[in-house]
Amino acid sequence: MPQYNKLIVGTGYQNVLYTARSPVNLQICVHFYSLPLLITVKCLAASHCVFFHRDREIQFYEMSSLEPYCQVNSLETVPLVLDYCYTGQDECTILYGDTQGCVNIILMTSVGETLRTWKKMAKTENVPNIGMDSAVHAANITYIRWKVHEDWVTKMKYFQNFRAIVSSSNHEASALVIGCVLPSMNIEQQLREIKEVCHEGKTKKVHPGVGSPQPRAACDRTIFVVHKGVMTFDLCRKHNLLVTGGMDRLIRMWNPYVPGKPTGLLKGHCTPICYLSISSEDSKIFSVSTDKTVKIWDIMDQTCLFTAHPKASLIHGDISACLYSPLLKSLYVATDSVARLTLRTRPQPHGNSTVSHKEPVLCCGYSEEFRQVVSGTEGSVVKVWDFDTGMQQFEFGEAHGHCAITCLTFDSKGRRLVTGGRDGCLKIWNFNNGQCLKILRRDGECPDICDCTYLKVHNNAFVMSVGWGRKVDIYLDSPEDSHHIQKPQPSWRDDLKKGHREDILCIAKCPPALLATSSYDGEIIVWNLVSGHIHCRFLTPLPKDGGDNGQGVERSVQSMVFLKTRTLRDEFSSAACLISSGPHGCIFWWNILNGGRFIGMFECSKFKQQITKLAVSADDSMLYAADQGGYIYIYEITSFALRPIQKAPKTTNCWRAHIKSITGLQIVDSDQVLLTSSTDCTVRLWSRNGEFIGTFGQLDRWSVHTPSSWKHPGVPYEVLVDPLSMPTHSVLDRERDKAGCSDQDETDDPPTDEALRLTTSEVQLQLDEDRQSKLRHPPLCISDGDIEREISSAFLPAQPGKRLRHEIFKHANKLLHHGSPKACATLKCFDIDDVSSTCKRPDLPLSGSDPVIPGSVQDEPAES
Repeated sequence: MPQYNKLIVGTGYQNVLYTARSPVNLQICVHFYSLPLLITVKCLAASHCVFFHRDREIQFYEMSSLEPYCQVNSLETVPLVLDYCYTGQDECTILYGDTQGCVNIILMTSVGETLRTWKKMAKTENVPNIGMDSAVHAANITYIRWKVHEDWVTKMKYFQNFRAIVSSSNHEASALVIGCVLPSMNIEQQLREIKEVCHEGKTKKVHPGVGSPQPRAACDRTIFVVHKGVMTFDLCRKHNLLVTGGMDRLIRMWNPYVPGKPTGLLKGHCTPICYLSISSEDSKIFSVSTDKTVKIWDIMDQTCLFTAHPKASLIHGDISACLYSPLLKSLYVATDSVARLTLRTRPQPHGNSTVSHKEPVLCCGYSEEFRQVVSGTEGSVVKVWDFDTGMQQFEFGEAHGHCAITCLTFDSKGRRLVTGGRDGCLKIWNFNNGQCLKILRRDGECPDICDCTYLKVHNNAFVMSVGWGRKVDIYLDSPEDSHHIQKPQPSWRDDLKKGHREDILCIAKCPPALLATSSYDGEIIVWNLVSGHIHCRFLTPLPKDGGDNGQGVERSVQSMVFLKTRTLRDEFSSAACLISSGPHGCIFWWNILNGGRFIGMFECSKFKQQITKLAVSADDSMLYAADQGGYIYIYEITSFALRPIQKAPKTTNCWRAHIKSITGLQIVDSDQVLLTSSTDCTVRLWSRNGEFIGTFGQLDRWSVHTPSSWKHPGVPYEVLVDPLSMPTHSVLDRERDKAGCSDQDETDDPPTDEALRLTTSEVQLQLDEDRQSKLRHPPLCISDGDIEREISSAFLPAQPGKRLRHEIFKHANKLLHHGSPKACATLKCFDIDDVSSTCKRPDLPLSGSDPVIPGSVQDEPAES
């Protein structure tokens, strides 16, 4: 069976893995300036990618379709390894090593123009073709060929941080060489060449022809002599570390500027080392040997932390290529198949913040039947929470193996849980004991599932899912079906012929007869559930400020919601009854009757962040929108979009609920609360007005119907101190810069009392102007010390109706000076107030003056 011999992760497409089988070597995937190609050397080329073949060709392929773009043929020798580097605007460098031990460098300027010119060349085998001799003589091309090794080049890579090319071979005397791209202007070398010319009586120096290898000057290279040569290496600027491995089974650690002797030796592999990678963020070294053993080493301690044995990894065949992806924390190993080994690390401590999960939360839902909240995570963990107290009741892991849970929903009675995952399966659970009742999946390959829903059509119940398969999968939920694994119903005819052309991201239902799906390319299709025909379809328009006619703007629709009260009533036949998210934080309104039409749009996210979730109240009077920055916006839409619109609806509230993207948003109308989840590992509960009830998993219990048990008027600690929560008013920005509260200088002294008074007065004027918007603005710029001092001061007696202010307590923790540095001088002294045992409830309307409280626009109360 042919083996995979090259692996890359697509640049800009971190979840895309490119592979190639012999005799094609897939080397690198890049995006050329203005032209995305895949380069190969017969090579796949990046938007264009680069491959190569044994017939000495470099080929460029369209990345989207993998169709040939153009090729360069008649290379001097057989290329073995390839690399690419973006060196500037519309400039790049392509490098390859060959069987003669040479490093070949192609410097390209005006890359887009050059490639388009090559595409117009005469075709060979239906591919535009240009010879290497013609290509290197172009004005935008510089070709250099260095003679570096006395054996085949085993690996080669350009390191932008060092501005140097590192190449290796199995020749001991030139095992690894760090060299320049262009020769340096060395005066001594030039004088030596002039003397040689004079001595030999030559009138002109003879320059080597195209393709003739040139030796580098000694000052332009650093040579590392290694026993039995080097098969693989990696270089890290952060740790100033070079690691090499080869036939002698040792990993050598070098200072890249000191080639004389390695700084460390790592022993443990029993066969030659074929792959090395340095993870600078984790301070780890990953190594793979030819016997398929994987080891992880600690850079500082120079010890082996972990060994993955071949039998445990279930990797069969000879290893021909490996790749470690720091972003995905995964090691890809290629033999006659491709295996992915995922590194699972212990969760990092979260400091003062309270978290619900150890991994990012991707979905959440509420079961009204049991009054429970269910959340699913990136780590395939399901947790069940008590809605009324916030306490965890049950959890089970590996719901979808090691694949993330991307969506969840409940059956019509709220008694069974349906989850969808990146393994392409839907699973139906008894979520109170973790029993999997049924698995719903396609035959063969199962693409990732992005969203799912449960609905009833007449007397039948269905589970529907959408995702990377680009089709609507429909499963009949019948109690008579006793099969544990169930296949989907035949697809609708319109879905097969006229359906989505891109990955479907979300699904929305409007019983009894309508269903809407949206895709990555911005297309929305409304389906008739009874007939399976397309009712109408839309394409999300581009914003006016998209630039370049909107090219490069992501149109993906992340969320949709129906206004059901309008859809079912004739008097709203011309009104908007479908809402969708779009680019640049915009919300779009659509009419789906009479063929459908676009009603209008407005910008929702003040930071132009993608809107990730939409929800409406049961009576369709309030719209809730959540964005990637963790903000929630509330709009009053009772009489909005009854006709084509130009202005945004009235904003009733805005606050920041999480510090990362919100992945779940659900209104619990019966209790007038809002449920949210986020990739910041938390699931939270809020009142419909934005008052913070609590984070699921916190130590203190709450009672949904007892406001005094809520965290309000407090807000989550990490939201309070996050930089994005800082004020956006220009007045505050100027005062913050004067007071030294900028991000670049966090050590400056706090603002004076006079500055604070000036800031307060100017802010009040600004708030008066913005009173109609009633947007919640983040708190004033404060330090962590101020927050800790206020928290500690919260336990002191305070007069009823008065809230604590940061500026009042900014001097509370100053040490008392008694003229002696004794321990007693550091004690804090406080006066004790005589208060009655019966405390009145605080006057909550006064909380409207707190800039931390959602919707706060009231005047500051006068100080007594």
